[in-house]
Amino acid sequence: MGAPKFAHVVFQTSQPTEMRDWYCAVLDGHTVYQDDALCFLTFDEEHHRVALITPPTPLERKSPMAAGAHHVAYTFDTLGDLLARFEKLQDSGVLPAVCIAHGVTTSMYYRDPDGNFVEMQIDNFAEPEQATAYMHGDEYREDSVGPAFDPAALLAAHRAGVATRELTDRTWAIKQDLPDPMQTLMGG
Repeated sequence: MGAPKFAHVVFQTSQPTEMRDWYCAVLDGHTVYQDDALCFLTFDEEHHRVALITPPTPLERKSPMAAGAHHVAYTFDTLGDLLARFEKLQDSGVLPAVCIAHGVTTSMYYRDPDGNFVEMQIDNFAEPEQATAYMHGDEYREDSVGPAFDPAALLAAHRAGVATRELTDRTWAIKQDLPDPMQTLMGG
């Protein structure tokens, strides 16, 4: 029996146009199909990766303290790719709500028009086993979330030639002494 693989994520929304435009911009995607009830978007070879359902009755906005999915994450191959997407989004006025040096990943969290988080990340280890070993280590046990970082500072350091390994190590982010990112992640 084969293992399942991720196909798509679906959001209910009363803002289909804003959500469609935001996801197309953030994921560099396009609309495959749209009518009054459904919108299908993709950014790769799949027929749709993000779907939007618009019910006939307007929806209430979800409270940040309600149980439910917290975020959807997308991985880039390199730090340069992640920073290029950050720069493109920044140029169009889309900024991350918080950026976190998780250790296992370097992540930028954005909020869509309905308030859902979308994580743009890179994996900081070449092999899953290395990431798992890191998560079982002291640094991760002491702070499983990790420190916040300034994405503009990361972009500047990357452009200045600082090695990716140094920039994706938590010690680089800790030097920035930014507030604890958990408040933003929990809806603050």
